[in-house]
Amino acid sequence: MTETVLTSTKHEISTAIPAIRLRGLTKSFGDTTAVGGVDLDIRQGEFFSMLGPSGSGKTTVLRLIAGFELPTAGIIELEGKDVTNTAPFERDVNTVFQDYALFPHMSLLDNVAYGLRVRGIGRKERRARAEQALERVQLSQLARRSPSQLSGGQRQRVALARALVVEPKVLLLDEPLGALDLKLRKQMQIELKDLQRSLGITFIFVTHDQEEALTMSDRIGVFNNGRLEQIGSAHEIYERPSGQFVADFVGTSNLFNSAMAERLYGRTDVFSIRPERLRLLWDAPEKQYDGGATSAGGTTFVAGTVTSLIYLGHATQVRVALDSGFTVVVLVHGDLPGSEDELHQRRVNVGWADRDAVWLPDTPSRKF
Repeated sequence: MTETVLTSTKHEISTAIPAIRLRGLTKSFGDTTAVGGVDLDIRQGEFFSMLGPSGSGKTTVLRLIAGFELPTAGIIELEGKDVTNTAPFERDVNTVFQDYALFPHMSLLDNVAYGLRVRGIGRKERRARAEQALERVQLSQLARRSPSQLSGGQRQRVALARALVVEPKVLLLDEPLGALDLKLRKQMQIELKDLQRSLGITFIFVTHDQEEALTMSDRIGVFNNGRLEQIGSAHEIYERPSGQFVADFVGTSNLFNSAMAERLYGRTDVFSIRPERLRLLWDAPEKQYDGGATSAGGTTFVAGTVTSLIYLGHATQVRVALDSGFTVVVLVHGDLPGSEDELHQRRVNVGWADRDAVWLPDTPSRKF
C-alpha cells in the first residue's frame, strides 16, 4: 500500500499532553483482578503496542480505554480530559476488532459511511468522506462490492477505513491481524505502520505476537498478570529486558540460573543471553573449558554436547546440553561443519562476550 497524501484535519493539541493517560487503572471481575493498578502515558501520534500472553490484561485495558468496560478504580484521560465514566460513543476513539464486524448486506462504501450516518452527517458529505477513506486504504475501485466478495486483507482494510472515517483522536486495534494467514499478516503489518505514519494519529495495538509488536511499534508495553512489566522501544525490550518474564516472553532467550551465575561470575542474579549472541567452537580442544573460564578479552566459554539441530532457513537452531546440566539454544548463520548426523552428540564449546549478558534481578512489576 503506497502512502497517500491526506487532507483530513489534524487535531491541534500540545504534544506534551498524552493522547491517553492511565492512572491507577484497576479492573476486577469478582475475586479476579484482570488489571492491577496500571499507570501509563501513551504519546500523541505514536504506534503503541500492548503485548502479552492470553489473560495478561492487555485486552481489558483496551476495552477500558474504549469505554466497553468501566474500571473498578483509577482514571482514564483522553488528551487531558477525564473520560473514565463516559459512554463509548462520547469518547473520540474508535476500535477495529479481529472479526472486522462488517455489515454483509451493505456495500463497502455504505459500511464505511455508517459511522458518519449515525453521527447525523449529511448524505453528500458522508459519501465524500467515505470515498476518501477507501482511497486511503486503496480500495476505492471496489466501493460497490459487498464484504463477501473481498479477501481477508481487503476486509481488514475496510474495517480500518470505517474506523478512520470519523477521524478519531485514538484508534484502538484489538488483534486485527489474528485471522490472516502468515504472509498476508506480514504484509499488513507494514501497511498498517505506513498508514499510521501518514495519518499521524495515535494507534494502540493489542497483540500476543512478539514479532508483530517488534515490527510495528514505536513503543511496546509488556503485560503480565494485569500489570506492566516493561515499556520501551522494540530495541530496548529485546536487547535489555527488565526482568525474567520479558526476557523469556519476547523472542527466545537463554536464561541462566543463579547457580550458573555464581559459578561463572560470582553473583547470584539470573542473567540471559539471546541465541544469536552465542557462538559455537565446533573443533573444541581435547581439554574443554570448565565453565567460568573467562579470557582476557571478556569472553566466557562453557563446554557441552550438541543434542539437536533445527534448520530455520535463515539460520540453524542448535541446542547444546552444557556439562553443568543446563541447556542453551544457539542460532548459527551460514554453513555448518557437517551434516546433522555428524554434528549430533558432538562435543563443543559455547562462548559469548560478557557484555552481552543481561542481568535480570527479580523486581516487581513497575509503573510508567
